[in-house]
Order: sequence, then C-alpha cells, then structure tokens
Amino acid sequence: MSSIPSLESLHAIGAAQQPRYPDRARLDAAVARLRGAPPLVFAGECDDLTEKLAAVSRGEAFLLQGGDCAETFDGVTADNVRNKLRVLLQMAVILTYAGSVPVVKVGRLAGQYAKPRSSDDETRVVDGESVTLPAYRGDAVNGFDFTPESRIPDPQRLVEVYHASAATLNLVRAFVTGGYADLRQVHTWNTDFVKESPVGQRYEVMASEIDRALSFMSAIGADPEELRRVDFHSSHEALLMEYEHAMTRIDSRTQQPYNVSGHFVWIGERTRQLDGAHVEYFRHLRNPIGVKLGPTATADDALALAAKLNPENTPGRLTFITRFGAEKIRDGLPRLVEKVTAEGVQVAWVCDPMHGNTFTSSTGYKTRRFDDVVGEVQGFFDVHRALGTWPGGILVEMTGDDVTECIGGGEELDEHGLAHRYESVVDPRLNRVQSLELAFLVAEMLRAADTRRG
Repeated sequence: MSSIPSLESLHAIGAAQQPRYPDRARLDAAVARLRGAPPLVFAGECDDLTEKLAAVSRGEAFLLQGGDCAETFDGVTADNVRNKLRVLLQMAVILTYAGSVPVVKVGRLAGQYAKPRSSDDETRVVDGESVTLPAYRGDAVNGFDFTPESRIPDPQRLVEVYHASAATLNLVRAFVTGGYADLRQVHTWNTDFVKESPVGQRYEVMASEIDRALSFMSAIGADPEELRRVDFHSSHEALLMEYEHAMTRIDSRTQQPYNVSGHFVWIGERTRQLDGAHVEYFRHLRNPIGVKLGPTATADDALALAAKLNPENTPGRLTFITRFGAEKIRDGLPRLVEKVTAEGVQVAWVCDPMHGNTFTSSTGYKTRRFDDVVGEVQGFFDVHRALGTWPGGILVEMTGDDVTECIGGGEELDEHGLAHRYESVVDPRLNRVQSLELAFLVAEMLRAADTRRG
C-alpha cells in the first residue's frame, strides 16, 4: 500500500503504548487475516461525517460523542448495544430540542477495545506476596483476570476485535434503520429505572411536547424521513498499530487511504507526539480525525499538529478534543483556542470532561465526581463564550445501564454506593440517569451560547 507508510517504518519511528507480543508469527498471521477482511465502514460514510463536522466547526451543529471507556467482548449483546444507543438517542433529543441545535451523533463503540496505560506493568499482593504482571490494555490486547496466562498479549484478540466490532455495527444499523430510532418512539426510550427519577420525569415532559409537535406536523401532512431514522457514526481511539494499519484501505473512488475500522478515529493524549508513529500514520488518512489535548499541550503544539494533520485546512477534517480537568480548563484552554483561531485554523473544539477528573475514592474505587464533569463542560462553554468561538461538542464515557461508578448527580451517589454496581474494567462511566442529567445541563448551556451568538 504505497500511499501510507509501512507498518515496519511506523514501528521504526517509535509507536508509543504498544503491547509486546511474544509470538511474532502469530501476530503476522492475525494482521494478514485483518488485511483480507471486509471493511467495517465505508469511505463515503466517513466523508459524510467530515461534512457534518465541518458544520460543527462553523458553529452550525453540536457533536455528541459517547460510549464505554473500554468495550469488552462479553459486552457485545443486543441488550447492551441497544441500551447504549438508547441513552445516546435520548441525550441527542434533549440537546436538539432543549438546546435548539442540530446534533451530530457519534458512538464511542465498535472499536474501543484498547486503552493506553500509565505503566506497562501492574503489581498486586496475591496470597501475601507481591506479584507483577503486564497491565491490562483492553480486550484487544489481553485479559482482565490477574493471572500470567490472561495478561500475555494475544494477537488473536485483534481478529476478535474485528468480529466484535462488526457485530456491534450490525446491531446499531438494524436499530437506527429498523424503527427503533423513530422520533415517534421518544416515550418508549424512557423505561425502567430512569422513568421514576426526577430527570426521567423531566424527560417525559419534553417528550410530550415533542409528541404534540409531531401531531401538528402530521396534521398538516408533513412526514419527513428524518423523523424515522438517524445518522449514527462510530469512533474509537486508533491506538494499536497492527490493527489500525491492517484495517486501512485505498478507496476505489478517490484512490485515497481510509481507516475502515471506524468513521472517526482519534489520537490520544499519550500518543500525540509530533514526530511519533501515530501522527505520521494519521496524517495520511482521509477520515475525519481527532487529537486529545491535555494540560501539557501548548498553543504551538496545537498549531504544529494542525499543520501536519490538516495541511490543506479542510473544514471537518480535524477535531481538537480537550481534557484539562475542571480546575484547569479556564486557565489552560483560552491560550489554545485564541492562538489557533487567530491563525485561521479550521477545527472543531470538543470537550472531554471525563479524563481530567478521575481520582481514587476512599473506598478504593477509581471514580469521578459528576459536579466536576459538569464543571469542566461549563468552563469549556465559558471560555468559548469569552473568545467568541463555538463550543462544538462533548465526548463522554457513559453507559445505558444503572451502574454506580461516578459520584453525585441527582441520585446523590456517594463513595460507599460505588460498590453496589461497579462494572467498568478501566475508567468510571456516567450511568443513564447521570447522562440524561448532563444532557439537560448542556442543553441549557447551548441555549445561552446560541442567544449570545445571536
């Protein structure tokens, strides 16, 4: 494949956060199988998302991106996929109706099986002895169980990622085209534990207003196709070089390379080195792409990344996903936005309010405070309002289930309540009630932003 660097040359540059596979022959066999596999998404779908993200960069739309911190193979069930899709649809309806803005819907799913880690190894005390094993890097790499056999990186898992992602996308496409995403089903999405919560009751009021609006449209003979289905795209952090490179194809229409493992792929905070392998690989792709920017990122870093990843300054091509933390965003974000805007760089700004707000509770659980998540989003909006720029979207780690992983919210979950149903294998997620509560709060911020822009 002449239009992208070879896998060998990328590794020669130095690819960060890669597993150490013990069996090279098995790795080569897995990569060869992936190279011959059909695409999971199509280049035209990626181009469509680029156009939608161009509208986000112009302040004409808002991006809602959400899903698991790390997908698991066991999580690929119809119920689990439907539950995640359901809460994203509910959040999108809240943002669209209460925030009065078109919403671009992107799932953090069908590929989010690998996670960067702060250390290559993990040490625990087992039967009174200190044991060190390779860190769990997601189901794409190794197993979660703390045993030597489980933690050995297994290249066959890359093939399993492909099949799990294909199954997930098949389910999503069936739901969004088969009637489940019909806006006239807006009440049926609000079931079980959510319906009895205060935020669920608020959702019901809004759903009734939407029902009345739809009845009026029906009465005058209007029945647009947009009411019956939604455009929904997939995304993940493109971390593992073997998988992402093997899933790159040359589009027959344009002769350009696309990563066909997902519509939108991004570079993480730990792998955005300007001279690193990930940036080198990404700059050749024609997908819409993102880059995470944390507290250590400078305005010059952002400009250099934009120049390398989007040299033609194409709207919708590049998204900067900021992850500062609630306490740092008002100090760190303005210098980036101000200088990037002054240079005329076309970029969508998106807030990741999750990764900068993680801590370990007194009860030993990795968690986040709901108030900190909201605080970072509010800071994101405040900075853009002050600079006259558009707060383009949010990227949240969330689930459609009644988990207990993040503290606070309307349910007032405390540290002792985390043990009730803590299911995440890596990072804590907002549960469904907290996700809807966040959507209503962000809708209010959007209304305020739109009013000031008007």
